[in-house]
Parts: sequence; C-alpha cells; structure tokens
Amino acid sequence: MNKPKKPSPQIKRNEGRHQDKNERIKNFDEVALGFNLEEALIESSRCLNCKTRPCEKACPVNIKVPDFITHLYNEDIQSAVLKIYETSLFPAICGRVCPQENYCEAACVLKDRFGSVSIGRLERFVSDHARKNNMLKLPECEKENGFKVACVGSGPASLSVAAELRKKGYDITVFEALHEFGGVLRYGIPPFRLPREVVNFEIENLKKMGVKFIKNILIGKSVSLDDLRQDFDAVFVGSGAGLPSPLGVKGEDLIGVYSSNEFLTRVNLMKGYKFPDYDTPIYVGKRVVVVGGGNTAMDSARCAKRLGPENVTVLYRRTKAEMPARAEEVENAIEEGINFEFLTAPVELEGDENGRLKRVKCIRMELGEKDQSGRRKPVPIKGSEFYIDTDVIIAAIGQSPNPLIQQTTKIETNKWNCLVVNENGQTSIENVFAGGDVVRGGATVLLAMKDGKVAANAIDEYLKKKSEDRRQKTEGRKQKSDK
Repeated sequence: MNKPKKPSPQIKRNEGRHQDKNERIKNFDEVALGFNLEEALIESSRCLNCKTRPCEKACPVNIKVPDFITHLYNEDIQSAVLKIYETSLFPAICGRVCPQENYCEAACVLKDRFGSVSIGRLERFVSDHARKNNMLKLPECEKENGFKVACVGSGPASLSVAAELRKKGYDITVFEALHEFGGVLRYGIPPFRLPREVVNFEIENLKKMGVKFIKNILIGKSVSLDDLRQDFDAVFVGSGAGLPSPLGVKGEDLIGVYSSNEFLTRVNLMKGYKFPDYDTPIYVGKRVVVVGGGNTAMDSARCAKRLGPENVTVLYRRTKAEMPARAEEVENAIEEGINFEFLTAPVELEGDENGRLKRVKCIRMELGEKDQSGRRKPVPIKGSEFYIDTDVIIAAIGQSPNPLIQQTTKIETNKWNCLVVNENGQTSIENVFAGGDVVRGGATVLLAMKDGKVAANAIDEYLKKKSEDRRQKTEGRKQKSDK
C-alpha cells in the first residue's frame, strides 16, 4: 500500500471493525476485531508526534505513545511493542479494556477538530501482531537480590507488581484463591471483550520470567497474612473487591436473584455458557433484568443476552448521560438488542409459590441536586411504581473487598472495608502494601496496574533501605568487635 505521509491528522479516525451484531449475540468470541496492518498504518499516520506528549502524560502507566506509534508507522512493529514494554508488560490487555477515552485519547490534541488518534486500537494491534509473529522479547531480569515478595491475588494490580519487581531481581510468588489465574481479568471480564488466550499469554510470560504462581490458596483462610509476613520480606495485597453489594430490597432471597460477581464468575470462569461440556449450568430463563450502569452491568447484560433469553433489560437510576460504563460498551449493548430503562430503580422483588422470582416492582426517578460524586442525585417520583416480569435479576451496583484479611489481621481500613494506604501504597503494617480494588473499592484495570507500579517502586525502596540498614548495623558490630 501507499501509506499516507505522516502526519495526516485530517484522515478520519478509524473506530475499528466489529463482529456483526446479529451473529455476536450467539457466541462469546471477541466483538472488536481490531485493525489489520493497512488500517493500523493509516491510523498511525494521524499522530502529530507532539513534543509536549500530552497523551503520554495522561496515561496512568506512562506508555511512550508517540514513540511506539512512530515505530509502527515505520513498520518496525517489534520496536513498537518493545517501546511499550519499557513501561507496561500488558499491552494486549490494556489495548482492549483500558478506557483510553478518559486518558491518553482524551488528551490527544486532535480530539476536538479531527478526533483523537485511536491509541488503544494501535496498542492492541502492535501487541497482537507481535505475539502472533513471535516478535516479543521478555525483559532481562537483574541478578537475584535475595528478597522474597508475596502477591495476594493474581489480578492486574498483583501482576503489575510481579512484573516490575521480578525485573529488579526479586523472588516473587503470586497466591490465587481460585483455580485459574488472572483475577478479575478471568472471572469478571467476558471473553468477548478480553479473549482468554490473551490473559493466558501474559501470565505465561511472567512464569517464563521466573514468577511463581500458586492457586487455590485463600489468604485469610488457608494461610493468614501474618503467616505470609513471616515467610516473605514484603507482601502486596491485590485481592480485589469480590464482595457484592446487595440491592437492599425485599425478595433478594428468591431463586433467580444473582449478584454480578456470581453471575459473571459462573459464566466467565466456570464456562457456564458451554454446559454440558462444562459442569456449571447457569439459569437465565426467558426474561432477564440487570440493575446498574457501570461496565460490570454492561458485561452482565451482554453475557445474559448470549445465553438465549427472549429479552434483557437494564435498569439504571440516572440517565444515559450519567452512566459510568464506557460509551462503547453501552452502544454495543444497544446494538445487541438490550433494552434500557433509565431513571428507574427496583423497590421490591416478587416471587411465585415455589420461591422463584416472577417480577420486579420498580419506581421512576428524577434527578435532583448534585451529590458528593458531583452527579445529580436520583429522587423517587411518588406514585410512579410499575412492574417488569422477569425470571432473573442481576445486581451490578458495586462491590467491596472480601473481609477475610481484614478480619484476621490488625490492619487499617476505611468505612467501606477497603485497605487504607499512603501515597506509596503502604498499609498500616510496615511491610504490607496494597493496591487496586482492595484499596479503591472498584475501579479500572488500568488504575489497578498503576497502583501496582507505584507499590512495586515503594517495595523496592523499602527493601533496599532495609538492606542498607542491616548492612550498616553489621558493619557497626564488626567495628566494635575489632576494637
């Protein structure tokens, strides 16, 4: 091809190809198909290679965006992916699930006039192409330094810590409570958004670097945090937020009521959609209601749609404009035929004589004054109650950390049971650090990875100082004995 001369910002932004909406609701294959080489080269030509690098500064993990895009434009894809690897070992994951529209692409100087460069799709293309063509070179790890670090959980925060510290020569062991690794990347995000081969590849790379993974170990139950502290020089807690928030309405004990955590785990981890090939069937009936407006709600609704009900309806108590879910995921859900009832909230669940959910009582809302989040608070409209017949309801209204560690260790938490950390990710226990959802109570994969990088640097500084203090004490004792 005759690729455009760089820079060519006037070329229309490429939003990428997608699997046909009528076909994708019948499978769990990836919806976004990604760029081919020609599309990637054309899109890369749009980058102005700004000297001020606003996109790079806006990235929580500071990927060198103009540099990797320039390598891509020059058709040196190996150099492009290695440039990303300088700051992030997980470009295939971030390229798919990071909300670039809030970070690098939001800062792109082309945004208002021509549309931002499709940075996320270019990152995904580079990483996928490099993986499929065996172009990746894992970073060399420094000489073993004798320190051992444990990572609790195998989600994005812990994986980030493991990658950063392993490169610095630390002995890393990752403990996972479930029977497969990846944390929320595995059980929370559907394969049509994040294919399992991508997650598997990234974890295998860490294993090749020497990171040890141990599954079926529930910290706080199988092994206490205090036990880990005896065996390891430092511990990072990245155990996520696996405790669902209830709807708080009458009837939540009925058959057919799921939390999003249970529903998505049954589908994504236990492969309930492949029954009877796998042993965990999942019931959706003919009519499904999902409560919530975030990415988890969209994932739940879109998973449910693929299980074959007659209809799926999302209830959200604010308007579409206030939804915290990625706009792309909302539009994908609408394309797939999912119904939305905005300014609506459930107030009661009703069942039949067998204890099965049969309908949900709802109330209409209106937006009042702004709350602490800066959004207008939804207020019930008196007398606006109505009913929706349903067989299943999925609550996707938030989650908090599992309290096991907090209950078995004296560690500071806030009122939501999240671990309290300082700016370096250090908890109230000197050699215990934390990040991701166990601290934030629910956030993005990218912010979890950022927390992991921050904590990894802090752990490195902490253990280096500890080593230096130990050396000085040893020298002091030696000097005294010599006298």
